[in-house]
Amino acid sequence: MPLSYRHTILIDSRDVDGHNHCKASALLGHLQEAATQAAESGGFGRTALMEQYGAFWMLTRMWFHLDRPLTWEEEITIHTWHRGGKSALMYRDYDIYVGNRHVGEAVSAWVLTQVENRRILRLGSIPSLADTWGGDLCKKRTLQKIRLPEQMEEVDRRPMRYSDTDLNGHVNNTRYADFACDALRMDLLPPDRFLQEMQIGYLAECRPGELLILEAGGEENSPCLRGLDESGKPRFEASLSFGQILP
Repeated sequence: MPLSYRHTILIDSRDVDGHNHCKASALLGHLQEAATQAAESGGFGRTALMEQYGAFWMLTRMWFHLDRPLTWEEEITIHTWHRGGKSALMYRDYDIYVGNRHVGEAVSAWVLTQVENRRILRLGSIPSLADTWGGDLCKKRTLQKIRLPEQMEEVDRRPMRYSDTDLNGHVNNTRYADFACDALRMDLLPPDRFLQEMQIGYLAECRPGELLILEAGGEENSPCLRGLDESGKPRFEASLSFGQILP
């Protein structure tokens, strides 16, 4: 049967920046929590999958688009569902509302990975996923690999620390948005501009003690960024797009 989930939260003071806009990392955190709660309510959350398969959901790509910034003390509702499928990759879609007004959307791509050997499981091997997709709600957008500019230059170096980690022991998915925004000096963004769209591709796990070398390139309003380890291996990629705040 079609399955969707609604997650309502208040944007609090920890979520916003100096312009009173919800930071990308905070929004990604709320989207990820909505996905987690949706999976738990559907019977295919972390606890059930760890017990039955020794596996957990791993986020591989994430994209969002906002019509306007989300601001402090706004109550937002995230409506989410997954697209089903029997291959290794599962898409999850999101619509974002303030009250009854649709203000944004997002798409994420996940794989189910075994803890012991990092082997990826096919979705068709998980009976609890059967017939739980979003039906007619499902979006058409797919998340392709980000096309980076030929010319990229180093803009920052970032050591990975304990405070960056999550319950899997590696750097939390949301932190890469902070790394990108810091490297691009979002603190200098004019007050009439906002981060309207972002896609992140997670290429390899990072752990405390490692160093990320951040490179950026592209147009001013649509830059790209990647993080490399000290050996030059890519760990993540991101593309951003900035929009104008309408009066």
